[in-house]
Amino acid sequence: QVQLVESGGGLVESGGSLRLSCAASGSIFRANTMGWYRQAPGKVRELVASITTGGSTDYADSVKGRFTISRDTAKNTVYLQMRSLKPEDTAVYYCHPLATIYWGQGTQVTVSS
Repeated sequence: QVQLVESGGGLVESGGSLRLSCAASGSIFRANTMGWYRQAPGKVRELVASITTGGSTDYADSVKGRFTISRDTAKNTVYLQMRSLKPEDTAVYYCHPLATIYWGQGTQVTVSS
Protein backbone atom coordinates (compact mmCIF):
# COMPACT_ATOMS: atom_id res chain seq x y z
CA GLN A 1 0.00 0.00 0.00
CA VAL A 2 1.35 3.40 -0.97
CA GLN A 3 1.73 5.91 1.84
CA LEU A 4 2.55 9.59 1.59
CA VAL A 5 2.61 11.48 4.87
CA GLU A 6 3.24 15.22 4.84
CA SER A 7 4.24 17.26 7.87
CA GLY A 8 5.78 20.58 8.78
CA GLY A 9 3.05 23.03 7.91
CA GLY A 10 1.90 25.79 10.20
CA LEU A 11 1.38 29.48 10.72
CA VAL A 12 4.31 31.80 10.03
CA GLU A 13 4.77 35.52 9.57
CA SER A 14 5.62 37.02 6.23
CA GLY A 15 9.35 36.63 5.59
CA GLY A 16 9.57 33.52 7.72
CA SER A 17 10.57 29.96 6.87
CA LEU A 18 9.13 26.47 7.07
CA ARG A 19 10.32 23.04 6.03
CA LEU A 20 7.82 20.51 4.79
CA SER A 21 8.50 16.78 4.83
CA CYS A 22 6.87 13.94 2.94
CA ALA A 23 7.61 10.39 4.02
CA ALA A 24 6.82 8.02 1.18
CA SER A 25 6.60 4.29 0.64
CA GLY A 26 9.96 3.03 -0.55
CA SER A 27 8.93 1.64 -3.90
CA ILE A 28 7.04 4.73 -5.04
CA PHE A 29 9.82 7.02 -3.79
CA ARG A 30 12.64 5.20 -5.58
CA ALA A 31 10.85 4.94 -8.90
CA ASN A 32 9.33 8.37 -9.38
CA THR A 33 9.93 12.05 -9.74
CA MET A 34 8.49 13.57 -6.58
CA GLY A 35 6.57 16.81 -6.58
CA TRP A 36 5.18 19.34 -4.15
CA TYR A 37 1.89 20.91 -5.16
CA ARG A 38 -0.24 23.51 -3.46
CA GLN A 39 -3.84 24.56 -3.59
CA ALA A 40 -5.16 27.84 -2.25
CA PRO A 41 -8.88 28.39 -1.60
CA GLY A 42 -10.75 28.90 -4.86
CA LYS A 43 -7.69 28.17 -6.99
CA VAL A 44 -6.49 25.17 -8.97
CA ARG A 45 -3.81 22.92 -7.61
CA GLU A 46 -0.41 23.91 -8.96
CA LEU A 47 3.01 22.30 -9.13
CA VAL A 48 5.45 24.16 -6.92
CA ALA A 49 8.60 22.07 -7.24
CA SER A 50 9.75 18.67 -8.43
CA ILE A 51 12.82 16.50 -8.11
CA THR A 52 13.76 13.54 -10.27
CA THR A 53 15.25 10.28 -9.04
CA GLY A 54 18.58 11.65 -10.25
CA GLY A 55 18.23 14.82 -8.23
CA SER A 56 17.35 17.30 -10.96
CA THR A 57 14.99 19.99 -9.74
CA ASP A 58 12.43 22.33 -11.24
CA TYR A 59 10.44 25.17 -9.71
CA ALA A 60 7.46 27.33 -10.45
CA ASP A 61 8.50 30.88 -11.29
CA SER A 62 6.64 32.16 -8.22
CA VAL A 63 8.92 30.29 -5.81
CA LYS A 64 12.28 30.27 -7.60
CA GLY A 65 15.03 31.49 -5.32
CA ARG A 66 12.88 31.05 -2.21
CA PHE A 67 11.99 27.34 -2.13
CA THR A 68 14.33 24.34 -2.29
CA ILE A 69 13.23 20.76 -2.89
CA SER A 70 15.43 17.84 -1.86
CA ARG A 71 15.16 14.12 -1.28
CA ASP A 72 16.76 11.76 1.21
CA THR A 73 16.88 8.29 -0.30
CA ALA A 74 17.89 6.68 2.99
CA LYS A 75 14.72 7.98 4.63
CA ASN A 76 12.40 7.82 1.60
CA THR A 77 11.57 11.43 2.30
CA VAL A 78 11.24 14.52 0.15
CA TYR A 79 11.55 17.98 1.65
CA LEU A 80 10.48 21.46 0.69
CA GLN A 81 12.46 24.21 2.38
CA MET A 82 10.50 27.45 2.11
CA ARG A 83 12.10 30.82 2.85
CA SER A 84 11.00 34.43 2.52
CA LEU A 85 7.41 33.29 2.70
CA LYS A 86 4.68 35.59 1.44
CA PRO A 87 0.95 35.69 2.19
CA GLU A 88 0.30 34.42 -1.34
CA ASP A 89 2.13 31.20 -0.41
CA THR A 90 -0.78 30.35 1.87
CA ALA A 91 -2.25 27.03 0.72
CA VAL A 92 -2.54 23.35 1.45
CA TYR A 93 0.65 21.68 0.27
CA TYR A 94 0.59 18.15 -1.13
CA CYS A 95 3.22 15.58 -1.91
CA HIS A 96 2.71 13.66 -5.17
CA PRO A 97 4.78 11.18 -7.14
CA LEU A 98 4.36 12.44 -10.67
CA ALA A 99 2.51 10.24 -13.17
CA THR A 100 0.78 8.27 -10.41
CA ILE A 101 -2.64 8.45 -8.80
CA TYR A 102 -1.28 8.87 -5.29
CA TRP A 103 -1.55 12.00 -3.13
CA GLY A 104 -0.78 12.76 0.47
CA GLN A 105 -3.36 14.22 2.84
CA GLY A 106 -1.84 17.69 2.62
CA THR A 107 -0.41 20.08 5.17
CA GLN A 108 -1.67 23.62 5.71
CA VAL A 109 0.72 26.54 5.35
CA THR A 110 -0.55 29.93 6.42
CA VAL A 111 1.54 33.07 6.02
CA SER A 112 0.33 36.15 7.86
CA SER A 113 1.06 39.65 6.61
